[in-house]
Amino acid sequence: MTRFGVLGPLRVSDGRTPGPAKHRTLLAALLLAAPEPVTAGRLMAAVWDDRPPVSAESVLRVYVSALRKLVTGIRTVPGGGYLLDVAPDDVDCHRFERLVAEARRERAAGRAEAAAGGLRAALGLWRGQALDGVESSVLRRAYGVPLEELRLTALEERVELDLGLGRGAEVIGELRALVGAHPLRERAWVHLMDALHQAGRRSEALAAYQDARRTLVGELGLEPGAELAEAHRRVLLDARPPVPVASGDGGGWGRSAGVVDELPPDISDFCGRGDALAWIGRTVAEAASTAPVHLVLHGPPGVGKSALAVHAAAALNLPDGRLHASLGARSAQAVLEDLLRSLGCPDGAVPAAPDERVRLYRSLTARRRLLVVLDDAADEAQVRPLLPTGPGSVTLVTSRSSLPGLEAARAYELGLLTEDEAVALLAGVAGADRVRAEPEAARRIVRLCGRLPLALRIAGSRLARKPGWTLDHLAGRLGDERRRLDELSAGDLAVRGSLALGYRGLPDPERRLLRELGAFSAPDFAPWALDAELEPLAEAGLLRSRGLDEAGQERYGWHDLTRLYAAERLAEEDGGPGGVLACRAEAILERVRRAHAALLPAEPGTGRTRIHPEQGGDPALETGLLRGEARWLSAERRFLVAAVGDFHRAGLYEAAWRLAFYLTPLFELNAHHDDWHATTATGLDAARAARHRTGEALLLRGLADLHRIEGRLEAAEAALRAALPLAEGLELARVTLRLGLVQARRAGTRPALGPQAEQALGRALRVFEEAGDRRGRAEALRGLGTLRREAGPLEASLAAYRELGDRRGAAEVSLDLARLHLAAGRYAEARRCLERRLEVNRRLGDRLPEAVALLVRAELENAEGRHGPAAADARAARETFVQYGDRANAARALLALSRAALADGTDDAIGGFVRAMGEFDGLGEGDQDARTGAAEAARLAEEARRRR
Repeated sequence: MTRFGVLGPLRVSDGRTPGPAKHRTLLAALLLAAPEPVTAGRLMAAVWDDRPPVSAESVLRVYVSALRKLVTGIRTVPGGGYLLDVAPDDVDCHRFERLVAEARRERAAGRAEAAAGGLRAALGLWRGQALDGVESSVLRRAYGVPLEELRLTALEERVELDLGLGRGAEVIGELRALVGAHPLRERAWVHLMDALHQAGRRSEALAAYQDARRTLVGELGLEPGAELAEAHRRVLLDARPPVPVASGDGGGWGRSAGVVDELPPDISDFCGRGDALAWIGRTVAEAASTAPVHLVLHGPPGVGKSALAVHAAAALNLPDGRLHASLGARSAQAVLEDLLRSLGCPDGAVPAAPDERVRLYRSLTARRRLLVVLDDAADEAQVRPLLPTGPGSVTLVTSRSSLPGLEAARAYELGLLTEDEAVALLAGVAGADRVRAEPEAARRIVRLCGRLPLALRIAGSRLARKPGWTLDHLAGRLGDERRRLDELSAGDLAVRGSLALGYRGLPDPERRLLRELGAFSAPDFAPWALDAELEPLAEAGLLRSRGLDEAGQERYGWHDLTRLYAAERLAEEDGGPGGVLACRAEAILERVRRAHAALLPAEPGTGRTRIHPEQGGDPALETGLLRGEARWLSAERRFLVAAVGDFHRAGLYEAAWRLAFYLTPLFELNAHHDDWHATTATGLDAARAARHRTGEALLLRGLADLHRIEGRLEAAEAALRAALPLAEGLELARVTLRLGLVQARRAGTRPALGPQAEQALGRALRVFEEAGDRRGRAEALRGLGTLRREAGPLEASLAAYRELGDRRGAAEVSLDLARLHLAAGRYAEARRCLERRLEVNRRLGDRLPEAVALLVRAELENAEGRHGPAAADARAARETFVQYGDRANAARALLALSRAALADGTDDAIGGFVRAMGEFDGLGEGDQDARTGAAEAARLAEEARRRR
């Protein structure tokens, strides 16, 4: 069995201690945390002392690989960290902590002899200074200092037990060495005096007191404390020292008088935060009594971190007092001075040197179980000197940052209130009766305040001071974005002021970055949008990481009030969003154009008619590209939709209409019809403002595609006819093609339109062939094949799409062929086409097109009499349609499902047809397909009634 030692020079029992210094540091970091995992970030901080190089992550993997040749049990854990799979007792520091804890339990039970023996065994594990030879100040701060402090505390406890057992003469030498090494440790001097006194050496005990006094006065300017003075009095009076009595809670050797309590008053109307309070209580209860507990509550400005810390602290009863310090921009040394005074250090006796202040603070807290609340911390360096070292002490730190470099600390991210919690907070401040009287207005205020506690408290305070105001009146005032930050101010409380503190604390580049983000109205974004690293703003609490999006990008969001503040600073300091948007427009448009081109290779009329991807490419790579671009567009949808409006408001009309046009394939692929309508309307306004006829024609054609998909064929034809006089060249052919497609759909109810559709499609096909526009030719052939119900043109279209490398286009034609074969009773051919279509959909991750194919397959299976599989396909398709909000196809899937139920003779067929009629009717009178679907559902419902 391999055993490890860190209580002295790093040691491995089988003699295979790593040679290189950084390898030793890495092993020490894993041993100190064993068997818990350690993140790669913490390991890099330890190995490179908080200054890892750019290549640190890859070098760390090399170090781990080398270390595995010497030490077994090093495992990689999800998330990029490592752990050393070793029993805690096989590492001397963990065995030491366990033995100390057991000895304290023995002492609490009154078994002094066993307790002294346990502490002696624990101290016997030490071979020198902790982490001797390990070159890492990070590990020394996080583990070495607390371990050394626990060693001294355990030694003092064991000596005190030995004194109680009458062994004073045996410990004198040990105590002389202790006061020599730690001359400012008063308790060690007390024990030396008591030991000398117990051994009958009173004169030496009095001399020890004089040595102690000279040291304390000379080093700290302090007279001996009460405990040392009492020991001096006992020697002078020749009184026996008291036998130590363990406190019942195991937290020390009795409580001092005058326990300090500096907590601010708890908030009477505090509400919510049950999960956070439970986490604090659970973490404190589960923590070992052998080490202090450090908890970090972090979140954006105004989220209620300070209120939660005070409320939680009020429920924690630690025996030796509760300290509170507001940090903000104050230095750690200034805060230390206040804390030392709170702990009894007289005025004028606080050491001037920073290191001496830290040593004195650690000495004063080492034997106490304290609760320390450190509010509004800026960074780890500000907090480290303020952490109490006493075993069982608790520190609650609030910060906008998670303070990831704070060793041995646990963090909890505080989010926004739930809507119910937010309403309760508003009621607590403004008055419950007023909130009950206007529940909808209350919820509107909650939404306008973004469920931010500070904003809600201010809104409630304004209502409380304005008894004549209704909640609806305040909601109306908050509804104006330009005035919202002005409205959210009451007395010395202001959302703007809270945000300004974080903003002013940023370096200049990060302040500018926040202002630039204020040019965008989107609720979230990825770093590519500004070509900048956004993590510093997240660390400052002004942004919030939302994890990886579906494209694998880190995504960041912000509170709506932070967005308004950033936009306000941009307007005041840089003149508004126009400059930022103009600077970023080209990069945004080019990135979206590339994604557009991947979804619609060689779009007709653009002049980009080359085959894409190039012949001979790796099919797997091509599939990955197509799938990746679709995922990227989907991940960026909300940002890009908002950017269309941002560009338009800034007067960047060409950027606005082009972005709206580039987004249409995404909207069509995933049925984002509302976004399609909104961006097209904005894009058309922009194209007209720019007097760009081609841009207007492009967007009218896209609008016609949207109307056609929705079944609003008359509106589609109207849009295309409006585009005809604006279009030229190949774009005119493209509009003509779409007009033929619409007329072909309308020919079902107006047969006279059939020849017109044939003529339009044929005319477009000739233009595309003469111009060499391969995509245009593929689309025109597809339209003609569908209109004529002929396989020949469709097969030619399929070949053309394949030549282009357009897998999605080829999949659409495969579906057209499947429908053609199904209508003709060629079921085997229809199934082959459907399976080909489904294979492409699944490879590319196109769930909505896959559902369309499943719906056609359900119709095929119903036709073949396979009603069970038909119902399964229709049910799966409907689930996807409902999820994507595709109401028309969801109604069609319900119709297919009910048709299968009718064929099987089940009782729920009639109910299904009736629901389908209702869903088709809900699509509106303008949808021709909906009217047809409703009529078919009514016919089948009547047939089902006759069969009963």
